[in-house]
Amino acid sequence: MTDQIPKTTHSLLDDVQGISLGVFLAGISVHLLTTVGLITGQTAGIAVIISYLSGYSFGLVFFLVNIPFYVLAWKRLGKMFTIKSLISVTLLSILTTIIPLGMVFTYIDPLLGALTCGALTGVALLVLFRHNGSLGGLGVVALLIQDTTGFRAGWVQLIFDACLFGLAFFIFDTAIVIYSLIGAVTLNLIIAFNHRRDRYIAT
Repeated sequence: MTDQIPKTTHSLLDDVQGISLGVFLAGISVHLLTTVGLITGQTAGIAVIISYLSGYSFGLVFFLVNIPFYVLAWKRLGKMFTIKSLISVTLLSILTTIIPLGMVFTYIDPLLGALTCGALTGVALLVLFRHNGSLGGLGVVALLIQDTTGFRAGWVQLIFDACLFGLAFFIFDTAIVIYSLIGAVTLNLIIAFNHRRDRYIAT
C-alpha cells in the first residue's frame, strides 16, 4: 500500500507570515546581489540584466517582466497561486527600493556574496512554494513542469540559468559571471534537494 502524503492547509495568518518572510529574504538577497554587482538566474536574472543595461530600477523591470507569466499561472496553476505570486512580486518590487535606504554594505567578498545570495533566495523561494506562491516568471513554468512531469523544478531552473549565463558571458566581465553562476547553482541545488511534492503539499 502506498502511503499518501496529506495536504497541509495554511490559514490566512500562516500565508501572511510565510509570504512576508519569503519576500523579505528575497529583498535582502537582491540588495546584496546588486551591491556586489552580480547577476542572478531565472526571471530575476533577466530583470537584473535589463536594469543594469537600461538604468531602470530593478523593481520596475522585475514587475513588468513577470506580467506575461500571470496568464499562464492563472490558467494552469490556479487563482490562489496567481494571486499569491502577484502579491509576492509586487511586494518584492517595492522592497528592493526601500531596503537600500536602511541597509548599506561597505565591503562584500564576491564569492561570499554569491553564496549568500544563492542561499537566501533559495530559502525564500522554498518558503513561498510551501505557501502556494512564487516570485513569478520561470518559477511558474518550473513548478508547472514539476507538477505535470515529475521533473524537479530546481533542475528546470538550472537548465534555464545555464542558457542565461551563457549569454551573460558576452555582456559582463567573466569573473562577475562566474561568481554569479556559483550563486545561481547554490540557489537551484537548494530548490532541487528540498522542494518535493511527495514530502510537502500545501493548499
